[in-house]
Amino acid sequence: MLTIIPSRDESTIAVEFSGTATREDAEKLEQFVKNTIGDNREVNIFAKMHEVDGTTLMGLAYGMKFDAKRWSQFRKFAVVTDLKWLEAVTELGKFLPGLEARHFASGEEEAAWAWIKQ
Repeated sequence: MLTIIPSRDESTIAVEFSGTATREDAEKLEQFVKNTIGDNREVNIFAKMHEVDGTTLMGLAYGMKFDAKRWSQFRKFAVVTDLKWLEAVTELGKFLPGLEARHFASGEEEAAWAWIKQ
């Protein structure tokens, strides 16, 4: 389940996630970006990730559609989690053009916000 949480930066969308990613999660995120950031401004993502069960097929499809549509807007992606496999996935994000991705442990939220605001 995706929850939009208060952001500390006007160019950053802050989310908290646990469970299984669904189509509804992707649609909620897309609508939030459309209403708050728009279609042309750069955006950062601050994501607190808890227990992640996976994704539904529709959740994956809609998530990929969101990513493809918004790709040129993404600037920084801070992932706060203690899940080792998500740490590895975040590190792979460094190889994607135009995106800076960085992992932070659960106790490093302040450092994550400082990095994303730089």
